[in-house]
Amino acid sequence: MLGSLISYSPSVNPKTENPDELIAIGVLASLQNFIRKCIVAVLSYGPMPKHIAFIMDGNRRYAKFRSIQEGSGHRMGFSALIASLLYCYEMGVKYITVYAFSIDNFKRDPTEVKSLMELMEEKINELLENRNVINKVNCKINFWGKLDMLSEPVRVAAEKLMASTAENTGLVFSVCMPYNSTSEIVNAVSKVCAERRDILQREDVDNVANNGVHSDISVADLDHHMYSAGCPDPDIVIRTSGETRLSNFLLWQTTFSHLQNPDPLWPEFSFKHLVWAILQYQRVHPYIEQSRNLAKKQL
Repeated sequence: MLGSLISYSPSVNPKTENPDELIAIGVLASLQNFIRKCIVAVLSYGPMPKHIAFIMDGNRRYAKFRSIQEGSGHRMGFSALIASLLYCYEMGVKYITVYAFSIDNFKRDPTEVKSLMELMEEKINELLENRNVINKVNCKINFWGKLDMLSEPVRVAAEKLMASTAENTGLVFSVCMPYNSTSEIVNAVSKVCAERRDILQREDVDNVANNGVHSDISVADLDHHMYSAGCPDPDIVIRTSGETRLSNFLLWQTTFSHLQNPDPLWPEFSFKHLVWAILQYQRVHPYIEQSRNLAKKQL
């Protein structure tokens, strides 16, 4: 019952003409909004996460368990993603990052990969054409990963969406596709090395050798060249479907993240699950902060 009351919007039949039904729907929508605002207000008395990362696991299993087309699971997963973005915005969460497509996913059946690429292109173009959600949260959208591995229509659409939201100052939504953390770290190291080579070519080699200014690579150097540069590390990492693996996701950034593995498959993930995730984070927050501060002292 509670889940139906706090979901983002009631089911509305556009063909409904009965005034009593329309009134009832309006009342239910108002009640949902009121209950959500009350819950968010209570949560805000505790420490709130600035950044939540999601591993959206379980779309295929959702479709399989319900004997529906496999692609339907991913479509319902996209709906769950948009709802979660809006919930996070209401809660004041500034950064949202999702693991949408791993580089390893290219090893799947070519037909499935092609279908996923087409779905990505469709949903990105929907966001470009219908900007209601983007405008509502003043969303800046990033795509992290090896974009050159995407099909050209998907890559072009992703680049257009990034460019069109680059100046937005609200919620920062980062989509990891095609991505894995190993590739991100290698990319960062390569960029630091290329940067150092350029400096050596521009400056006097003897002076550089004597000063030792450019001889070492620091953690800060790598941080600067990660896809996530400019974003705080995730406070919470949520992997749905009960899986307990990070699957090569944000390994560099999650040292002090609270890892959670709720049982619902991604299309089933809802407001109540997000509330529970934040409550769990608030419970362990003092320990996480203590560990983070201790690590800073040891640097």
